[in-house]
Amino acid sequence: MVTNKSISEFRGNPYIADCPTRPLLDRIGDRWTVLIMGILGHGEARFSELRRQIEGISQKMLTQTLRGLERNGLVRRTVYPEVPVRVEYALTDAGRSLLEPLDALQEWAIEHVHDVSAAQKAYDEAH
Repeated sequence: MVTNKSISEFRGNPYIADCPTRPLLDRIGDRWTVLIMGILGHGEARFSELRRQIEGISQKMLTQTLRGLERNGLVRRTVYPEVPVRVEYALTDAGRSLLEPLDALQEWAIEHVHDVSAAQKAYDEAH
């Protein structure tokens, strides 16, 4: 007999406080992750290219986010032994598997930004 607990343990359950899916969802849901992965979905990029394309991201946040993505197996960092050293970032297979849902999320935000802005304005005026 399979219990709910054993199913949750096998699949993970982000509603359980110590489930390892929670930090993964935090990483995936981070705004910088969505933007970095969107760029890397078009191919490899160097750190300076990512920083130039993502307005508002600091060097520190870009470094931290890339390290987190690499640690989670979503991004691959390749160092080329040249002078000066060249480092490129690319999506792994796991990272590429996230592109479709992240693209859908990004498209949803673009399509609904005006509705959300109107709702925020109405809420702020009422409160």
